[in-house]
Amino acid sequence: MDDPSVVEAILVEEDAEASSAVFGETCPACGAPHTGEDQFCRSCGTELGPPSPEPERAEGPPRHTFQCKNCGSLVATTTERRSYVCPFCDSAYVTEIDVRESGRQRPEFIIGFTVTAQQAQQKFHDWIGRNAWFRPGDLKLKAMTDRQRGVYLPFWHFTAFAASRWRARIGEYWYRTETYTVTDSKGRTTVRTRQVRETEWFPLEGEHEKYYWGILIPGTSSITAAEARAIQPFHLDALRRYDASFIAGWMAEEYTVPPDQAAEVCRGEIENREVVAVRNFLPGDTYRNLEVRTRIEFTGRDLILLPVHVLSYRYRDKVYRFLVNGQTGKVTGQKPVSARRIAVVVALAVAVIAILVAVVILSQQ
Repeated sequence: MDDPSVVEAILVEEDAEASSAVFGETCPACGAPHTGEDQFCRSCGTELGPPSPEPERAEGPPRHTFQCKNCGSLVATTTERRSYVCPFCDSAYVTEIDVRESGRQRPEFIIGFTVTAQQAQQKFHDWIGRNAWFRPGDLKLKAMTDRQRGVYLPFWHFTAFAASRWRARIGEYWYRTETYTVTDSKGRTTVRTRQVRETEWFPLEGEHEKYYWGILIPGTSSITAAEARAIQPFHLDALRRYDASFIAGWMAEEYTVPPDQAAEVCRGEIENREVVAVRNFLPGDTYRNLEVRTRIEFTGRDLILLPVHVLSYRYRDKVYRFLVNGQTGKVTGQKPVSARRIAVVVALAVAVIAILVAVVILSQQ
């Protein structure tokens, strides 16, 4: 296909129950299929045991997942959907995979959408309308907003206890009076005084401990870490036990960042927070050679789904994304700008500066 936004796909129909009904059980002696109700094998006559118990059904409606070949996102949806558009890169086709064979962890908690699709679209219009003069004239807003979708994004939620030992050199300011001589243009000298700041340094060390709760690490690579931070915070007191009814009518992305990898990212986040906490705690006027060594003990880890409205669109072969926190309405995104219009503004600014410089020079002459 010539269109870069379209990715070729192999759609796989997911119907394990129908497959089981057709083939049923197999004979332990010869492997011939039987319905599960026969007492003897019709092929070799071997006595058959009782049928295997049916596996427990998952709660809620059956789901499909599809993986985008363009950006790699892994998104879950209901079986009623047969065609997809990736909400993260605007690819028109995707490859479906069976979630029941993936062995992925089930979400523990979820926060439902409180920002409606219409409200999210209005937020996009308000956002992209700011500094509208710089927007390209051929940007088709109506076609873009039609692609906005509500998606439950996976996040790893960590709780941890951090114990840090630190040491640094602390500086305290003190001032001394200094006398100096100034000579003017006629050779006359004047004695003056001024305050000179000095710093007294001394070593200091100590400990810092804190229990961390509410650290969210994206379980997806479909959005960047910066985008994930930009739409936070989420009000985690609204967390509810996961139930499939929450995602009815919405898309839900499966996590692609494994928990161990997310834990390492969380470890780095906590270490950075400990450095900031110790830095804010230090006495004196200044410091240097700060060293912080942190021991982290994770006390909990949950996979949670958080509501986000995602709008991805292409403009001149570049993908732009606009995100709305589906709980609080906080937004972030990138927007295309007209290089020609920016050049006009820069040229006008340069011209104004040149005129001001010329006026100053003429006034001095």
